[in-house]
Amino acid sequence: MAIARIGLDSVHARMTVLDDDGTERPARDLLDAPASRTLSTHAVTGTAEPERGVALPYRGDVLRGEHLREQLTRWVDAGVIEPTAADKVRTVMAHPEWLALPGQTVAVLGAGAEMGALSTLLSWGATVAALDLPRPALWERLVSDAQASAGTLLVPTDEAVPDGGPGAAGADLLREVPALAEWLDAVPGRLVLGNYLYADGGTHVKVTVAADLLAERLRRRRHDLGLSFLATPTDAFAVPHAAVAHSRARRRSLVSRAVAAGSARQLLQPAYTDIAGPQICDALVPVQGPNYALAKRLQRWRAAVERADGHTVSFHVAPSTRTRSVTKNKALAAAFAGAHHFGVEIFAPETANTLMAVLLVHDLNVAAPEREHPWQDEADGAVHGGLWRTAYEPRSALNVAALLGMPSTLR
Repeated sequence: MAIARIGLDSVHARMTVLDDDGTERPARDLLDAPASRTLSTHAVTGTAEPERGVALPYRGDVLRGEHLREQLTRWVDAGVIEPTAADKVRTVMAHPEWLALPGQTVAVLGAGAEMGALSTLLSWGATVAALDLPRPALWERLVSDAQASAGTLLVPTDEAVPDGGPGAAGADLLREVPALAEWLDAVPGRLVLGNYLYADGGTHVKVTVAADLLAERLRRRRHDLGLSFLATPTDAFAVPHAAVAHSRARRRSLVSRAVAAGSARQLLQPAYTDIAGPQICDALVPVQGPNYALAKRLQRWRAAVERADGHTVSFHVAPSTRTRSVTKNKALAAAFAGAHHFGVEIFAPETANTLMAVLLVHDLNVAAPEREHPWQDEADGAVHGGLWRTAYEPRSALNVAALLGMPSTLR
């Protein structure tokens, strides 16, 4: 825990912001800086009927009720999700009245992101405060989607622009932490800040730090603030013994031995050592780069600190997903195409974001138990897609998966 606190403090001190006059100062100064403008709220209320239960898009179908329960069981048996994730989904299925999150507002950072929860939450009738860049085309789409939904979308607009239309909507988080903090402080109900931000390269670290400062600034005023994060499965995690045992059994299977035949035998390494108890799943992928790893680590640190301080945190490992930001990398696209040979399932965005939104609803309605170590919180409800329970160390399998998947990416 000390590492998380010191790490966040260090980043806030070392990261700098550049004012319009060229003055450079520590990013942590944004915690007390005045807002450069005032944002007002344009509320868009949808006209559709809300979804009355959990409905999960999956491979061209929509799973509900018993069909969804059966799929959860298949995922658990295949090692695609942890059993605790399936348990949480089943709990929400038994309480459809939770889906609209009455009395709460979820602020979605990265409202237009493919992995964002905005559309799913609106379909359930929830109230969502949307944060994204001031791009008129983006806001036209978000407003149109909200009008056709069952929920209420809160749009930040420039108070100085009288019509409050899409051209006045949005704000740049990198430049407007104080203004966005003031705006969110005024939204109704309990506030939940959901981080769905992504950017290429160093900008990912910058927006992550800005989001962290936004959360810290809001925490000073709103003690009811909840935080939500999606962790990447391509990171290093401590995993429970059951996942290790599943991996070992898989490695002993005839199917795994067949995959390891020939030259691949020299490339594939066991996922875990032979020691007993929990172990480390090191699934860091070098091609994703250090900025991605740092940005996601900062989120893990913030989640750990908030939990330790007694605040509500929804933090779950989300599955590798065929988003545009990932599959534009040809090496990753090929590896994704071949991942099924190693028992790893790559999710479609609509499946992943709906599933993760269900887990968010669970966490906002069910108090988390106290656990001895932070790694146990991170492992709880993980939807890792199979990376924790695959037979082989993920990096050693990456190139083989890419070779096996390459033909399908060339069609």
